[in-house]
Amino acid sequence: MCGIVGLFLKDKSLEPQLGALLSDMLIIMTDRGPDSAGIAIYGAAADGKAKVTLQSAAPDTDFGGLAADLGRVGIAATVSVKSTHAVAEVDAAKLAEIRAVLAAIRPNVRIMGSGDSVEIYKETGLPKDVVARFDVRSMGGSHGIGHTRMATESAVTTLGAHPFSTGADQCLVHNGSLSNHNNLRRELVREGMTFETQNDSEVAAAYLTAEMAKGKNLGEALTGALDDLDGFFTFVVGTKSGFGVVRDPIACKPAVMAETDQYVAFGSEYRALVNLPSIETARVWEPEPATVYFWDHEKAA
Repeated sequence: MCGIVGLFLKDKSLEPQLGALLSDMLIIMTDRGPDSAGIAIYGAAADGKAKVTLQSAAPDTDFGGLAADLGRVGIAATVSVKSTHAVAEVDAAKLAEIRAVLAAIRPNVRIMGSGDSVEIYKETGLPKDVVARFDVRSMGGSHGIGHTRMATESAVTTLGAHPFSTGADQCLVHNGSLSNHNNLRRELVREGMTFETQNDSEVAAAYLTAEMAKGKNLGEALTGALDDLDGFFTFVVGTKSGFGVVRDPIACKPAVMAETDQYVAFGSEYRALVNLPSIETARVWEPEPATVYFWDHEKAA
């Protein structure tokens, strides 16, 4: 049992409140998953720049002097530290290079996510503590997703927490369990995907990344997941401009959605949505089994 939340803002005036709104939604879901929690926030992209969210068990050692060390190998960066995480902003052209460089100069640092706009913060502990540790309430953005985990198949670790990100500006949160993840993992490794954990949810994220690398949009990739992934799942997925939801054909995991002129929201339970603006006038529904729901800021523009 886990708790999932997601919020896709249509009204730009709400963007400064995104972190606060998502934080409240996630904290309400604490009893669905007290082991670990995480949030992905899609903020404004800076021209020509990319972000890399990093995590370290020894942040004073690993993040101290990191910008200078990156500069010495030709990667100009600004590094903002938040507790056990840091966000390095680099030239977008260096995004493909920085993973290998970090492996060489900071082998104990892990990349939580990267892209033009996404920042991902996740740790073990209660949602209220994770939210406070990373000052998520102060963050603005256009959309975001969150997860609070009750581990059933793998260890309670930072890397095992959600969201999982396996592609630039892509991430996924999952409630459920996949039965064919080992076979699918082997197929994806042959296609060139790499994995940090044994978590089945990371396989789902990598599947979507691989499908979108073939030219599919998020909605098309989620449609393919209904045929290629076996088990019980509710996924909420973010891309740079998109937000998608899908449930497996049996749909035994709880889910509810709400939509107004200002936003689209997802929660594992309705109580996660009760503090959203004008929720009393929202269209509220349970997402149908084997049905893809997909919104995209670029298409709306």
